Amino acid sequence: MHELDAIFSPDSVAVVGASTTPGKVGHDIFKNILRGGFTGVLYPVNPGARSILSVRAYPSLEDIPDSIDLVIIILPPQQALKAVQQSVQKGVKGIVIVSAGFREVGGEGLEVENTIVQLCRDAGIRLIGPNCLGVINPISDTRLNASFSTRMPAAGNISFISQSGALCTSVLDVAADRDFGFSKFISIGNKADVDELDLLEYLHEDPETDVIMMYIEELRKGPEFIETVKNITAGYKRTPILAIKSGRTTAGAAAASSHTGSLAGSEAVYDAIFEQSGIIRVESINDLFDFAGVFTYKQESKLGKISRKVPAGNRVAIVTNAGGPGIVATDMTVSSGLQLARFSEETKETLASHLPATANLNNPVDIIGDAAQERYENALRAVVRDEGVDGALVILTPQSMTNVLATAEAVVKVARDTPKPVLCCFMGVVDVSEGVKYLQKYGYPVFRFPESAARAFGVLYRYSKWLNRQQLAQFQLQHDPQTAGDIIRDFLQQNKTRLGEMDCLDLLKCYGFDVLPSRLAIKEAEAGDLAAETGFPVAMKIVSEHILHKSDAGGVLVGINNRPEAEASYREIMENARKYDPKADIQGVLIQKMAEPGEEVILGVNRYPIFGPLIMFGFGGIFVEVFKDVEFRLAPLDRNEARSMVRRIKGFKLLNGFRNRPKADVEKIEKLLVSLSDMVVNHPEIMEMDINPLLVHPQGQGATVADCRIILKDTGKERTSNTER
Repeated sequence: MHELDAIFSPDSVAVVGASTTPGKVGHDIFKNILRGGFTGVLYPVNPGARSILSVRAYPSLEDIPDSIDLVIIILPPQQALKAVQQSVQKGVKGIVIVSAGFREVGGEGLEVENTIVQLCRDAGIRLIGPNCLGVINPISDTRLNASFSTRMPAAGNISFISQSGALCTSVLDVAADRDFGFSKFISIGNKADVDELDLLEYLHEDPETDVIMMYIEELRKGPEFIETVKNITAGYKRTPILAIKSGRTTAGAAAASSHTGSLAGSEAVYDAIFEQSGIIRVESINDLFDFAGVFTYKQESKLGKISRKVPAGNRVAIVTNAGGPGIVATDMTVSSGLQLARFSEETKETLASHLPATANLNNPVDIIGDAAQERYENALRAVVRDEGVDGALVILTPQSMTNVLATAEAVVKVARDTPKPVLCCFMGVVDVSEGVKYLQKYGYPVFRFPESAARAFGVLYRYSKWLNRQQLAQFQLQHDPQTAGDIIRDFLQQNKTRLGEMDCLDLLKCYGFDVLPSRLAIKEAEAGDLAAETGFPVAMKIVSEHILHKSDAGGVLVGINNRPEAEASYREIMENARKYDPKADIQGVLIQKMAEPGEEVILGVNRYPIFGPLIMFGFGGIFVEVFKDVEFRLAPLDRNEARSMVRRIKGFKLLNGFRNRPKADVEKIEKLLVSLSDMVVNHPEIMEMDINPLLVHPQGQGATVADCRIILKDTGKERTSNTER
């Protein structure tokens, strides 16, 4: 028995706050449990009622003679607290608090919620809520609708977790319209105790759940969430997770914040969490249902083993009886990360033997509007047998001569015999309803529009890539965290938080970064001397903790080739800096050896509360602001995450030898990303960092830091070393 079974599969339920007045939440929840066909024993608790809906009521929990698994509480905070205290004394195993007025309003409500949480933890009771819709388990063994939604959904193999109670009712309505069933349906509200991670772990082990859908407003865990969910999506059972995250825009974030009483997190953080954990982010409720359908698509082998159908690659064949929808599907296929499969000559010969002369034998295969079911069957069987095809989309537009049901039967007949996924688009509603119902009955994904089918196939391919991603051996890196810690402590003891460039370079050297020879000049003549000693050509940069963006201040000059130029450049840089910020404290001008040419990239860090350091990688220099071609991941990073970051930016082609450009030292970038991750994990005082640009030289020649800035904050935390990742 799992500890959450008391909430989702209880043998007995008490509703504290059950009401005799129709329309009140306490009445409607009790009615929903009673009329939903709950298979256990139900007890209404109301000191002022003799019975509720003809069921004997009890004045308090203590008056119930039997043991109670689950208590549903619909009372204001102070009364809810008393009910929780009684639940502890009664030996209850689970509690759901539906009522609001707790953490989300602050003050006394927050204090009461914290007290309730502590009581439950001390007693080993799991709590869902407060401020939630409730929980639903429509599986026949339980049939529990402990919510104030009047609709009991059909039983199915999809579970849904939502932070918004109001959204739940809309989802249930959509599910009923689309004949979707659920195994568990949970509104988590304030997440005082049970949160998304608890539920994901529970549902992953739930034999009735094949796919999990989520609506998220904010998470309260970072690295722990990633590691746990990664095991769920890619471990031994491999449960797909689809999620909507609200607050993608500023207006959306404000709405989420006001709704839950907590701030919506940075979108870069959430994108990183989803990417690293294998969660598939979707944009709409419609997408949730479209994509969940393809993940419930399974096949039983001849040995009786049931497995999820996922494509081995992204090569798709399209079979259609109308040219227009085929073109739409083709366009969406390409934009979904797929490609049209190229048929072998044998496949084309087979198609030609079954199709009329006017048919198109290339992909998409147009079998003409008068196609009967035999034509669909033969064409589909031919393309899925092609070794160059990873899956198929079948499109049907109802014509006067079309036998929709027979066509659906033909599709299922072929799909049963192949391990490759076959998705269907039967366009329309009434005219195709028989075929749609037949496909749904046997678990085959069917869509109303070709673009929906193509996008769903694209998501299925993304999931396949996640499952089959390669795992490289980790880098063996040697760092010097002790010296780095000394640099940071010395700086903080001076009550400074912005490292000068010389200090930045010293710190980076501790973690394997190659830096340029640099000297600080504080006088014009000294600039000439140091430049000559360094060796021309040199670059010269203003050094001031008050001037963060040196180029904007006219504080950077490069390609200086002799002493007179160095002295003149010193004067120019100092004059520009004083004009830019007359109050700036200027330490001098940095004389730096010019680096060998290389591709300019940026490595960055921004530390977030709860989630920790967020690592950024992308094209650097001015391009980071112009194109914003960057990727984010949460630390700690390993080699595989670093590799994924580098290859996900749009400009990766430029690093990989585009149009006769030399291939850049990509492996060095990956090592430095892991080293940067180790640095910020080991030294929590580092709050922000930009290494921009990092000059990446041709393959095998490394990379050089050209400029950097680091901002610190004294955290007082102990630091540990992490040298292998």
